[in-house]
Amino acid sequence: MENSNQKSSKVLNVILWIAQLLLAGMFLMAGFMKLTTPVDQLAAAMPFVAAVPEAIVKFIGVSEVAGALGLLLPSLLRIKPELTVLAARALILVMILALAFHVSRGEFSAIGTNLILGSIAFFISWGRAKKAVIHARA
Repeated sequence: MENSNQKSSKVLNVILWIAQLLLAGMFLMAGFMKLTTPVDQLAAAMPFVAAVPEAIVKFIGVSEVAGALGLLLPSLLRIKPELTVLAARALILVMILALAFHVSRGEFSAIGTNLILGSIAFFISWGRAKKAVIHARA
């Protein structure tokens, strides 16, 4: 018979996987869009694009795609799963920088998204580092 700690650990593990999948999906979509959409079209949907060099937009896109892959692949493959924690922490940094940038431009409507995505990344970082650690394959 399972004790309550084992059950709660399994529940937390499932919740973390859901969070990882959702956050990775969000960052994959956002990054892919920044990498593949022409800048003039992208600027219509994301006003900040017109204010920064195209290379910065592409760098952000690469960072988002890399972060998304880092949230999933190390844990799924159980090869260096601690990289999932690092990817989550890197995405927290991306969200902090995005929040600061949007505040500096007075784009307060974007801040909620930055806070939510950053909070989910923080939850994943905490959970995978402390509560539901995934161990590397032996």
